[in-house]
Formats: sequence, C-alpha cells, structure tokens
Amino acid sequence: MTIPESDAARDALGALRAEVGKAVVGQDPIVTGLVIALLCRGHVLLEGVPGVAKTLLVRTLAATLALDFKRVQFTPDLMPGDITGSLVYDARTAEFEFREGPVFTHLLLADEINRTPPKTQAALLEAMEERQVSVEGEARALPEPFIVVATQNPVEYEGTYQLPEAQLDRFQLKLTVPLPPREQEIAVLERHALGFDPRDLSEVKPVASAADLDAGRRAVAQVHVGAEVLGYVVDVARATRQSPSLRLGVSPRGATALLAAARAWAWLSGRSYVTPDDVKALARPALRHRVGLRPEAELEGATPDGILEGILATVPVPR
Repeated sequence: MTIPESDAARDALGALRAEVGKAVVGQDPIVTGLVIALLCRGHVLLEGVPGVAKTLLVRTLAATLALDFKRVQFTPDLMPGDITGSLVYDARTAEFEFREGPVFTHLLLADEINRTPPKTQAALLEAMEERQVSVEGEARALPEPFIVVATQNPVEYEGTYQLPEAQLDRFQLKLTVPLPPREQEIAVLERHALGFDPRDLSEVKPVASAADLDAGRRAVAQVHVGAEVLGYVVDVARATRQSPSLRLGVSPRGATALLAAARAWAWLSGRSYVTPDDVKALARPALRHRVGLRPEAELEGATPDGILEGILATVPVPR
C-alpha cells in the first residue's frame, strides 16, 4: 500500500530527531522547534550559555537535510557586505560583478549573532523578511527554502549586543537551550571518552529533503483552525499588550507566528486541526522574544516566560 505523501513527509521529518541524536544528546524539544520553523518557513533564535552544543545542534540538523548549508561566525568587525555579498571590480572585463555572500544558501547558521554591532545584525533584516538582498538598488532573490538559525549568548555576557527589536520580531521562535541534567551530561562525557569528535559528522546521514519540506508545508496549510482557536490566539496577544509588567506587547505579526507554529505542531502530532493546547505549547517559544519587560518588573525578577505563563493561566480557554 502506498503511503500518502504527507505521511511520508511526517515520517521523514520525525526521523530527524533520531539522526540528530547521533551527535547531540537530549535536545529533542529544540529539534522539534527547528522542524516546526522549517515547516513554517520561519527563522529561529537559539539562546544558551556557551558550551551547550548550540552550533553542533544546527550543524547536525543541516547534515540530516539534503539542503545547502553555510555558517557565519559573527564578530565585532563583521561588515554587512560580509554577509550579503558585494560588487567587486573585475579588471579583465572592466566591469563590476556581484559576488554572493554566505546568505545565499538554504540554511544559514548565524553563530553568536549578538557579538556583532547592530548595523551588521540589521543586514539580515531584508533577507529574513523579504528573502532577497538589495545591492546598489538591485534586488537579488535568495534560494528557496531560506531559513536563518541564529545562536546567541545571554545578553549579560561580555562582548554581546542587544538585538534590535525589529530583528527579534523576524524570528518565528526563540528556543532556550538549557544546561543538561546530570544523566545527559554523563552521556555526553561517555561519548567523548569513546572518541566522539564533534567536528566529524560523517555518521549523520540525510533523512529528509526539500521535497519532504514542501509536502509538509502543503499539509500544514490544510490544518483546520476553528474560529474559537483564532479568537484564543488573539486574546493571548491582546493580554500581553494590557499586562502591567510589559512595556511592549505582542504585535499581530507575533500572533500570526504563534498560529503558524501551532498548525505545524498539530500536523506533526498527527492531527488535522489545531487545539488550544497546541497554542499553549507554542506560546512561550513564539512570543518570549516579542515582549519587553518594564524596568520595575525586571528589578522584581520577572521573566518573559513567567509573565506569559501568568497570561496563559488567566486568558479563558475555549471549550
């Protein structure tokens, strides 16, 4: 019996977790978040302290996908043209030619994005939103699919810059990479004791392709969203704008990103409809970077996740 295209795509994308597990221990929720973003053509911001395998995780994910992959190490002296590309004079032809930057790829790893000044961070804005690069007034389309996965260290670490709010809003999800529990950390050390080399990913094989992503996206687009769920998403977003602890609430773009992520999660879970629980499950990763705390709330130790938790507990859930 022939397996339906959407089911085959779901199986292929589900296999990513096991394949990534060959190199990375215990980050299944993060891998799931990355798959959701792939299905939504969204970008992801990974935040965590140095040494929790953020870069290895993205490199391994790229190895499981039959997609072009490039990595940029963001540094204080990185210029916008180093990312987007620039016009270079060719003495042989006496003409200027455009040399593509690393942004011309399917999956771009922007490593430690908050270690470069805002001017260079902003160079990614057009690419992330419009999926094109403009140089000397000429727009050049980026490959399809095009997804940015950026890593950053917590902003209180030395040598980091706060990402502009406009750029943060272009990331569909912000995923927090935690320190591993004791058992997983022991498993990491056991792998290294047996000779594991994080620079050698030869054992990781491609298990999903661009065709699987296309099929998955078409299937996600067919996932039904009831009027009561749409209203719930809007109510959650509006509650953030009215919270006394927040100086900045979620915009309609944020509500749209939350809905798209909830649809993808519903499809990955094998359902053809979205439930309020799907919205709740994706609310923190989809919204935590889109809200701004008031100074007095920060002084009291409040966090975006804590505020969102309180909002989810108070907004009426449709039945």
